[in-house]
Amino acid sequence: MDLVLNVADHYAFTPYLYPETWKEDDPLRQIASLLIIANIGGYLLYFIVATFSYYTIFDHRLLKHPQILENQVRKEITVTVTSVPFMSLPTVLMFFLEVRGFSKLYDNVQDTRLGYAGVFLSMFTFIAFTDMCIYWIHRFLHHKLVYKHLHKLHHKWKVPTPFASHAFHPLDGFLQSLPYHVYPFLFPLHKVTYLGLFIFVNIWTVSIHDGDYRVPNLLKPFVNGSAHHMDHHVFYNYNYGQFFTLWDRIGGSFRNPSSFEGNGPLDQILGQEKTSKVENGKSKAANGVHQNGGKSLRPKKTD
Repeated sequence: MDLVLNVADHYAFTPYLYPETWKEDDPLRQIASLLIIANIGGYLLYFIVATFSYYTIFDHRLLKHPQILENQVRKEITVTVTSVPFMSLPTVLMFFLEVRGFSKLYDNVQDTRLGYAGVFLSMFTFIAFTDMCIYWIHRFLHHKLVYKHLHKLHHKWKVPTPFASHAFHPLDGFLQSLPYHVYPFLFPLHKVTYLGLFIFVNIWTVSIHDGDYRVPNLLKPFVNGSAHHMDHHVFYNYNYGQFFTLWDRIGGSFRNPSSFEGNGPLDQILGQEKTSKVENGKSKAANGVHQNGGKSLRPKKTD
């Protein structure tokens, strides 16, 4: 995060926001700057990615589902906007420790033993580590003594839209992001790679709420996508995973997505529309017969 802080200092904070006498490496100034960056960056990332997903990927037919709340999108956005400042407080503490040099983040790839091979390897270990941790944190948040206080708010959205991706109780949101912050304190990670991964996981979080339940057949057994997470919102105790199905299978909480079996929310909507059309057709036919004295409307055959 010091890379972002340095850019912000150079182009905004030093010349325009803070007095020249307030040194850039002052701890209080760094905390204040990180709070600004975390909030502005968090809002920008959320609104850009969620809005793009909502208008280009999300199937708006899902808004007809009976479990969609009135004004749900507005409510999802309101929860997120309200929660982000509170989520940023413990997040900034982690960023501050990184900036002060307590993590294993590094600048120069050439200075490491594995070089670029280590950079690529760290991408996979980062995803694997955080996927494992988030699974168990997520299960903890579903414990009966915890759920109603923290995680229940996120399950308010039975059929989520992309704007539900960050609509959490602040502590819930931070706990599920904690593995992303812990990793660079345990394992070496290139700073630019870390920033890229941090953006990626936020995009992924939106994607598992985007209502696009399609997954390539080859990846269906392995990838935890929107279809899996949709069933988690509906059935609660299944598909806790973030990226993969591995830990759900190990933990006995895997459920094959309803959408893969032709019984997902979109299938339900299409089924209701089909039933409604059939009933309307029968109603119109009955009305036609009634209006014509019970006589058929079909033309008589002529020789």
